[in-house]
Amino acid sequence: MIRKKIELSTYLVLVVIGLVVTSCGSKKDVVYFQDAQDYETIVSDNSHNNTFKIDDVLSINVSTLDAEASLPFNVFKGIQGNGSRPEQLDYIVDKQGNIDFPVLGEVKLLGLTPEETKKMLKEKLQPYLKNPIINIRLVNFTVTILGQVNNPGTYFANGEQITILEAIGLANDLNIKGMRNNVLVIRDFNGTKVYTRIDLTSKDALNSPVYYLTQNDVVYVQPNKSAVTSSTLDNRAGVAISIASLLITTTLILIR
Repeated sequence: MIRKKIELSTYLVLVVIGLVVTSCGSKKDVVYFQDAQDYETIVSDNSHNNTFKIDDVLSINVSTLDAEASLPFNVFKGIQGNGSRPEQLDYIVDKQGNIDFPVLGEVKLLGLTPEETKKMLKEKLQPYLKNPIINIRLVNFTVTILGQVNNPGTYFANGEQITILEAIGLANDLNIKGMRNNVLVIRDFNGTKVYTRIDLTSKDALNSPVYYLTQNDVVYVQPNKSAVTSSTLDNRAGVAISIASLLITTTLILIR
């Protein structure tokens, strides 16, 4: 009788420990583009043209063969002299979507792409300059990666566009506990927040409206089932140890 009670107690201890350490996970939770076949050619028509938003910081440089003629159309910090060129100031898109451009005054950039802005400025500068060259760079093109990634943070994007995969690469990829089929992108359209989810386990992600990120996008990777389960292991372990101790104590009393 006592032996049966000991065996029962041992079985219960093992069951409790098993419940604590057991967690589920599968290949489907961590593999990207699972439905892409070998040698499959995917032609994506997902085009992206970045447009300027309120509070964007832009570097705009105007140049011509006649450097003196183009000088009034560039704003510099300090005074040029002694053969040195002072630092050029950036432009900030105000709440009305405008920048204050030298000589031209207020110029509306809100919603324009860099190429559209170049074309528009060239037209406006034709009365003053011959064949002006316009260079535009978005200074504040950053994306923020949060959640279950190896290095969360805010990252600067080089160039005029960045994909969500490239952004995740900057954060050294999702960790094993990141939910790859339900990644959230938070995008700001001049004060209006838009929330869009993308499934990185499917090749259809290439056609998602958030596959190409825009400036100041926030990417949040939420925890998967494994992460949620492991977050409660400490509490479960404490309960399991208490139950196991009680069962062992009870068994020892029965043996006597």
